[in-house]
Amino acid sequence: MKTEDRRRHSVWLDDATWSKVQYHYKLDGCTTQNEFIGKAIRFYCGYLSSEYAGDFLPKILSETLEAILSMFGDRMGKLLLKQAVEQNVCNHILAADTDIDSEQYQRMRGKSYQEVLRTNGQISFPEVLRQQKRL
Repeated sequence: MKTEDRRRHSVWLDDATWSKVQYHYKLDGCTTQNEFIGKAIRFYCGYLSSEYAGDFLPKILSETLEAILSMFGDRMGKLLLKQAVEQNVCNHILAADTDIDSEQYQRMRGKSYQEVLRTNGQISFPEVLRQQKRL
């Protein structure tokens, strides 16, 4: 910021706040305390105006959260793969021991789809077994 663009303003600060300015302005790479205070005010105003607070989170926090979520995603992917393999084993066992034609399968698949939607996926095997015994 050019010197001619600036004007003098009186600001009253308590001693603890002024001590923080004196301590941190060089750590931030500022050449003057005024520069540090200006940056701090612009940052805080940006924070208040921002709808996305992530712009103001420390970079290390953002990177840590991304790493944790990535590990979680990898773990979930591995678990889903294991579940898919087990489901496929069950499919092969049932297919080997079931006499069902394509039309019956399609009706059963449609019914199953509707049940999953209706129950939000909360169907247990004993429940399905009871339904099949009634048919």
